Amino acid sequence: MKLIGENIHIISKVVRHALVNRDETFVNNLIDIQKNMDYADLNVGPAKGELENILPWLCELVETRSDLKISFDTTNADEMRRGLAICQNAGNAFINSTSADEPRFSAMTELAGSYECNLIALTMGKEEGIPKSADGRLEIAFEIYENCIEKGIESNKIFFDPLILPVTVEQSQAREALHTIQMIKESFDPPVNTVIGLSNISNGAAAELRPLINQVYAVMAFGAGLDAAIIDAKDTELVRILRMLENNSPENDTDRLYLNLSEMISGFGELEDVDFDEGSDEQKTIIKTAEVLLNKKIYSNSFTQI
Repeated sequence: MKLIGENIHIISKVVRHALVNRDETFVNNLIDIQKNMDYADLNVGPAKGELENILPWLCELVETRSDLKISFDTTNADEMRRGLAICQNAGNAFINSTSADEPRFSAMTELAGSYECNLIALTMGKEEGIPKSADGRLEIAFEIYENCIEKGIESNKIFFDPLILPVTVEQSQAREALHTIQMIKESFDPPVNTVIGLSNISNGAAAELRPLINQVYAVMAFGAGLDAAIIDAKDTELVRILRMLENNSPENDTDRLYLNLSEMISGFGELEDVDFDEGSDEQKTIIKTAEVLLNKKIYSNSFTQI
C-alpha cells in the first residue's frame, strides 16, 4: 500500500503562513515528520497570488531532504505543470486530482499523459456531486476510465477516490465508500487502483476519537482492496497497523482482531461473525467503532461508552 502524508496543506493557517513566507525550516520539519511515508502530498490549493510558483520550491525541498516521492495537490493546472517539470521522478508522482468535469479533466489528464505519472480521479461530477450509492460512483469511474484510456493513460496509473464523507454527517456513506472500493477493484480489467483521504472519515468527531475512527476504517478499507491512503504521518500507530496488515505480521491479539476485521470485509462477511476478546476493553472499543462505521449503531461522541 502506498502511504501519502497529508501534513503539508494550506488548510492549516500555520502551514499556509510558512508557505507564503517560504519558511524552509518549518517546511523541512514537516518533511522530516513524513519520512515514514512513501509520498508527501503538497496541498497548495489554487496556488494563486503569493503562492504562485510554490510547487517547484516545495518539490525541491522534499527531494533534497528525503527519499519521498511527490503528490502534487492543486486545482491550478499551470502550477501542477511547473511542479512536474522539475520533479526528478515525475513518472512515479501523483496528480491530485481530477474529476469527470471539464475543463479540469482535460487539463489534468493531459499532464498525466505527458509525464506518465499517477492520476487520482474523484468519483464525482459537477451535476450529480458525490453520488449516494456505490453504483453511482462506479458509473463515474467507468466514464473517467474510458476517457483516460483514450488519452493513453495506463490503467495501473489510475487511482479512483470513492470520496469519504464524515461519519458524523453522513454515517451510511462510510459503508458505501467501502462498497465502492470493492466494486472498483472487481470491475476493471486490466485492474485500476483505489485511494482515500482517510482523515475525512473522522472530521467533526471528538478529537480523542479521531485516531480510533481513522485506524478502524483504514483496516476495513484495506480489506476492501485499498491501494493507497492519504494520512496523517504523525499517527505512527496507524502506520504500524497498515504495515502490519500489508505484511500479515500481527504482534498481539489486537492486531489479530484487525486482521480478522480486514478479512471480514474482503470476504464479504458479517461483523457479528468476527471473534474478539469480550474481556478486553480495547477490543470491545474497536468492535463498537466498526459497528458505527458499518452503520449498525448510531454515532455519538460517547459511542465507545455505550
